[in-house]
Amino acid sequence: MTTNHVVSDKWIMPRLQVDSWQEVIQQLGGLLVGQDVVKESYIKAVLEREAVFPTGLPLGKINVAIPHTDTRHVQRPAIAVATLAKPVLFGNMGEPGSELAVQIVFLLAMTDPQAQVGLLQSLVAAFQNGEVLERLLQAAMPEDIVRIMTEQLVMEEAS
Repeated sequence: MTTNHVVSDKWIMPRLQVDSWQEVIQQLGGLLVGQDVVKESYIKAVLEREAVFPTGLPLGKINVAIPHTDTRHVQRPAIAVATLAKPVLFGNMGEPGSELAVQIVFLLAMTDPQAQVGLLQSLVAAFQNGEVLERLLQAAMPEDIVRIMTEQLVMEEAS
Protein backbone atom coordinates (compact mmCIF):
# COMPACT_ATOMS: atom_id res chain seq x y z
CA MET A 1 0.00 0.00 0.00
CA THR A 2 1.40 3.36 -0.98
CA THR A 3 0.58 6.71 0.52
CA ASN A 4 -1.00 7.81 -2.77
CA HIS A 5 -3.76 5.25 -2.28
CA VAL A 6 -4.77 6.41 1.21
CA VAL A 7 -4.47 10.19 0.89
CA SER A 8 -6.81 12.07 -1.44
CA ASP A 9 -7.90 15.68 -1.71
CA LYS A 10 -11.48 14.35 -1.57
CA TRP A 11 -10.92 13.55 2.12
CA ILE A 12 -9.26 16.82 3.20
CA MET A 13 -10.95 19.75 4.96
CA PRO A 14 -8.62 22.73 5.43
CA ARG A 15 -9.54 25.35 8.03
CA LEU A 16 -12.67 23.47 9.09
CA GLN A 17 -14.90 25.40 11.49
CA VAL A 18 -16.35 23.11 14.15
CA ASP A 19 -17.12 23.35 17.86
CA SER A 20 -16.32 19.83 19.13
CA TRP A 21 -14.28 16.70 18.51
CA GLN A 22 -17.51 14.88 17.72
CA GLU A 23 -18.30 17.34 14.95
CA VAL A 24 -14.83 16.92 13.38
CA ILE A 25 -15.27 13.14 13.29
CA GLN A 26 -18.78 13.46 11.85
CA GLN A 27 -17.62 15.86 9.12
CA LEU A 28 -14.56 13.84 8.09
CA GLY A 29 -16.36 10.54 8.48
CA GLY A 30 -19.15 11.84 6.28
CA LEU A 31 -16.65 12.39 3.47
CA LEU A 32 -15.49 8.78 3.76
CA VAL A 33 -19.04 7.39 3.95
CA GLY A 34 -20.01 9.48 0.91
CA GLN A 35 -17.14 8.02 -1.11
CA ASP A 36 -17.93 4.42 -0.06
CA VAL A 37 -14.58 4.18 1.72
CA VAL A 38 -16.17 3.13 5.01
CA LYS A 39 -19.41 1.48 6.08
CA GLU A 40 -22.34 3.41 7.55
CA SER A 41 -21.31 2.03 11.00
CA TYR A 42 -17.90 3.76 10.84
CA ILE A 43 -18.71 7.20 12.26
CA LYS A 44 -20.59 5.82 15.28
CA ALA A 45 -17.77 3.33 15.92
CA VAL A 46 -15.11 6.07 15.80
CA LEU A 47 -17.12 8.32 18.14
CA GLU A 48 -17.59 5.48 20.63
CA ARG A 49 -13.92 4.50 20.53
CA GLU A 50 -12.70 8.09 20.88
CA ALA A 51 -14.90 8.59 23.95
CA VAL A 52 -13.23 5.60 25.66
CA PHE A 53 -9.72 5.67 24.13
CA PRO A 54 -8.90 9.30 23.29
CA THR A 55 -6.32 9.96 20.59
CA GLY A 56 -5.22 13.55 21.28
CA LEU A 57 -1.43 13.86 21.16
CA PRO A 58 0.27 16.73 22.99
CA LEU A 59 3.04 17.85 20.65
CA GLY A 60 3.74 21.33 21.99
CA LYS A 61 2.70 24.23 19.80
CA ILE A 62 0.39 22.23 17.49
CA ASN A 63 -1.49 19.25 18.94
CA VAL A 64 -3.06 16.55 16.78
CA ALA A 65 -5.61 13.76 17.16
CA ILE A 66 -5.71 10.44 15.31
CA PRO A 67 -9.21 9.00 15.75
CA HIS A 68 -9.79 5.54 14.29
CA THR A 69 -11.73 2.35 14.89
CA ASP A 70 -11.82 -1.34 14.15
CA THR A 71 -10.99 -2.37 10.59
CA ARG A 72 -14.34 -4.17 10.13
CA HIS A 73 -16.01 -0.78 9.54
CA VAL A 74 -13.67 0.03 6.62
CA GLN A 75 -14.05 -0.96 2.96
CA ARG A 76 -10.79 0.53 1.64
CA PRO A 77 -7.90 2.37 3.30
CA ALA A 78 -7.97 6.15 3.65
CA ILE A 79 -6.77 9.04 5.79
CA ALA A 80 -9.15 12.00 6.08
CA VAL A 81 -7.55 15.20 7.38
CA ALA A 82 -8.93 18.40 8.86
CA THR A 83 -6.97 21.44 9.87
CA LEU A 84 -9.14 23.43 12.24
CA ALA A 85 -9.93 27.14 12.03
CA LYS A 86 -9.90 27.14 15.83
CA PRO A 87 -8.72 24.35 18.13
CA VAL A 88 -11.21 21.91 19.66
CA LEU A 89 -10.73 19.83 22.79
CA PHE A 90 -9.88 16.13 22.44
CA GLY A 91 -9.09 13.71 25.22
CA ASN A 92 -5.36 13.41 25.87
CA MET A 93 -4.07 9.96 24.88
CA GLY A 94 -1.29 10.07 27.46
CA GLU A 95 -3.26 11.50 30.38
CA PRO A 96 -6.67 9.89 30.81
CA GLY A 97 -9.26 12.38 32.04
CA SER A 98 -7.47 15.43 30.67
CA GLU A 99 -8.10 17.33 27.46
CA LEU A 100 -5.97 19.29 25.05
CA ALA A 101 -6.62 21.78 22.27
CA VAL A 102 -6.15 20.05 18.92
CA GLN A 103 -5.58 21.86 15.62
CA ILE A 104 -5.10 18.98 13.15
CA VAL A 105 -7.15 15.77 12.98
CA PHE A 106 -6.14 12.66 11.03
CA LEU A 107 -9.11 10.29 10.78
CA LEU A 108 -7.79 6.83 9.89
CA ALA A 109 -9.71 4.19 7.98
CA MET A 110 -7.59 1.08 7.55
CA THR A 111 -8.49 -2.44 6.42
CA ASP A 112 -5.41 -4.18 7.83
CA PRO A 113 -4.65 -3.93 11.57
CA GLN A 114 -0.90 -4.29 10.95
CA ALA A 115 -0.96 -1.53 8.34
CA GLN A 116 -2.85 0.66 10.82
CA VAL A 117 -0.12 0.20 13.43
CA GLY A 118 2.56 1.01 10.85
CA LEU A 119 0.68 4.09 9.67
CA LEU A 120 0.23 5.32 13.24
CA GLN A 121 3.97 4.93 13.83
CA SER A 122 4.76 6.75 10.58
CA LEU A 123 2.40 9.62 11.47
CA VAL A 124 3.80 9.96 14.99
CA ALA A 125 7.34 10.05 13.56
CA ALA A 126 6.28 12.77 11.10
CA PHE A 127 4.71 14.77 13.95
CA GLN A 128 8.06 15.01 15.69
CA ASN A 129 8.94 17.60 13.05
CA GLY A 130 7.06 20.74 14.11
CA GLU A 131 7.70 22.29 10.70
CA VAL A 132 5.55 19.61 9.01
CA LEU A 133 2.65 20.39 11.36
CA GLU A 134 3.08 24.13 10.76
CA ARG A 135 3.02 23.61 6.99
CA LEU A 136 -0.12 21.45 7.25
CA LEU A 137 -1.85 24.05 9.41
CA GLN A 138 -1.02 26.86 6.99
CA ALA A 139 -2.07 24.95 3.85
CA ALA A 140 -5.17 26.51 2.32
CA MET A 141 -5.96 23.92 -0.35
CA PRO A 142 -6.62 20.18 -0.01
CA GLU A 143 -4.00 19.50 -2.72
CA ASP A 144 -1.33 21.22 -0.58
CA ILE A 145 -2.13 19.02 2.41
CA VAL A 146 -2.03 15.89 0.24
CA ARG A 147 1.37 16.91 -1.15
CA ILE A 148 2.84 17.60 2.30
CA MET A 149 1.52 14.32 3.70
CA THR A 150 2.65 12.28 0.71
CA GLU A 151 6.16 13.76 0.88
CA GLN A 152 6.41 13.15 4.61
CA LEU A 153 4.86 9.69 4.79
CA VAL A 154 6.76 8.40 1.76
CA MET A 155 9.93 9.65 3.42
CA GLU A 156 8.97 7.83 6.62
CA GLU A 157 8.04 4.63 4.73
CA ALA A 158 11.39 4.62 2.97
CA SER A 159 13.40 4.85 6.18
